[in-house]
Amino acid sequence: MTDETLLVALAALVATAALVPLCIVVAHRWAILDRPGALKAQESPVAYLGGVAVYAGVTVGVLVGRPVVLVPLAAALALGVGDDRFELPAPFRLAAQLGVGAVIAATQPVHLPGWIGVPLIMVAGVVLMNGFNLLDGLDMLAAGVGAAASVGFAVLVSGPARLMAASLTGALVGFVWYNRPPARIYLGDGGSYLIGASMTVLLAYAWGIGISGGTGVIALALVAVPGIEVACAIARRRRSGRSLLSGDRAHPYDLLVASGWSRTVASATYIAIEVVIVAIVVLLGHPSVPVAVAVDIAVAAALLGGAALVGGLSSPAGTRP
Repeated sequence: MTDETLLVALAALVATAALVPLCIVVAHRWAILDRPGALKAQESPVAYLGGVAVYAGVTVGVLVGRPVVLVPLAAALALGVGDDRFELPAPFRLAAQLGVGAVIAATQPVHLPGWIGVPLIMVAGVVLMNGFNLLDGLDMLAAGVGAAASVGFAVLVSGPARLMAASLTGALVGFVWYNRPPARIYLGDGGSYLIGASMTVLLAYAWGIGISGGTGVIALALVAVPGIEVACAIARRRRSGRSLLSGDRAHPYDLLVASGWSRTVASATYIAIEVVIVAIVVLLGHPSVPVAVAVDIAVAAALLGGAALVGGLSSPAGTRP
């Protein structure tokens, strides 16, 4: 890590931490709140808009590196905040997420042919935005996993991508201070979509022109946790015959809590798993494509096995529209 990278991460941390209290006040004043309910973990309303503070931190590294990246990130944030406030229809959200992915593909050329690269980035955007949204069910969970993954990207990539990854790391660390149990503010859909879109941009960087194929492939391991979360949700809902767009409280972390784990320990376990994945990726550096594929398969199999062990692939215990 260079001094510039560390300075960007620190500036992002300070910017986000300084803005969070204002976001809390605005969220309460404008009634952008996550209210208690049958499928909610909290017992009183908690402010959304955490994503706004994280976005402010991320801009530090993006402005220094490649400012055009702020366009899809702002779109993802706006979409999520709109859903937090107005509960947008699921088909509209999906179409908008695909649109965000298309903008990322247009601004981040990859070494794959356009007819493959563009759809891949669009699909990755949808999976990661929804994956981090699914992870945002316990205090500090989504932000902690995102921060760890960002460290991995900061080591794996270079140039503007490294500055962006560093700023995302700093921003999420600054946010976690307020999001730790008991959380004073949540990411909301705005924040989870922002993290997912940011990870998609970092993936696109890793798949960029001039980057080795092994680097692009092993980068997938860094986002395996949110990706497998989506796969588990789809499996549960298909097994129960429910709509794939319905919600539930049968995520693996929910089942850990139901079995007696504290919410803090459940979140910390997810974050620790991501840290282990990051350590593996960092130790391997820039492997050959076959080695990278083997690592991806092993990580995915381990995550799916763990989810199955706690019942995370079974029918959901509850749903929400």
